[in-house]
Amino acid sequence: MISDPGTPTLDQLKVFLTVVEVGSFAAAARKLHRATSVVSYSISNLEMQLGVSLFDRKTTRKPQLTEAGRTVLAEARTISNGVNGLRAKVSGLLHGLEAEVHLALDVMLPAERVVDALKTFREVFPTVTLHLHMEALGAVTQLVMDKKAGVGISGPLDISLDGIERISVGSVQLIPVAAPGHPLAAECRKLPGAAREFVQLVLSDRSTLTGDKDFAVVSTRTWRLADLGAKHMLLKEGIGWGNMPVPMVQSDLAEGRLVELDMPDCKGGTYTFDAIYRTDSPPGPAGRWLIERFGEQRVATR
Repeated sequence: MISDPGTPTLDQLKVFLTVVEVGSFAAAARKLHRATSVVSYSISNLEMQLGVSLFDRKTTRKPQLTEAGRTVLAEARTISNGVNGLRAKVSGLLHGLEAEVHLALDVMLPAERVVDALKTFREVFPTVTLHLHMEALGAVTQLVMDKKAGVGISGPLDISLDGIERISVGSVQLIPVAAPGHPLAAECRKLPGAAREFVQLVLSDRSTLTGDKDFAVVSTRTWRLADLGAKHMLLKEGIGWGNMPVPMVQSDLAEGRLVELDMPDCKGGTYTFDAIYRTDSPPGPAGRWLIERFGEQRVATR
């Protein structure tokens, strides 16, 4: 009857991984500051508990992993990495670092700013789990108010909210665009009021805060979309016109997939961003770092 394998200790796995890393029992003993006999005894006990030979000691002078040893090695590394990650997370908690951060970003935020902040965040806070929410208009503030996000980078709001701290972190320019074949792209359509005659693609606000408000809507005919990427796609296909952040359409303008519309009563405008959080639950070190990073980007991109 074959018995089930026993449960190895973390120390046994550490010794096993060290032998594999340095290539011999003697070298592992020196690295671990133990006697070679102690290292050999730990490996023998580990093999006995698991019921398999981890090293081939007969055909080579240096211990070589058996097939079973290679399988155990992969699992041992996973366990070791998990323990190291646990220790790092607990160390962060002991020093006041958040275990996780829920971040809500406005979809109008330029992609390069998002990538810059999140790539650097991963390097600076490797133990902090990040939950990213992408929303439009008032929905970012709604997530923060409902405590579903601790930090938000929100677009402009025309309402005042108690208990929400707001810190300016820059802006992006919006311009009206359409496909080259759209009627508004023709010279004869640059007359006042021309934009009202055609379908305007408008980003929907899914929040209860500002869901009943329209932002930069001039047409009497609108299509509502919940996704900025979908709006971008439909604009390039000539299905309506709409305002878009300049960074998102720069390559389309340069390569002729979209054109900027020259309409006297619809010139686009500046879309401002604020970092926000609840005053009764201010962010910890990782959340504060994100706010500072987006603030630094504002200066760098001027």
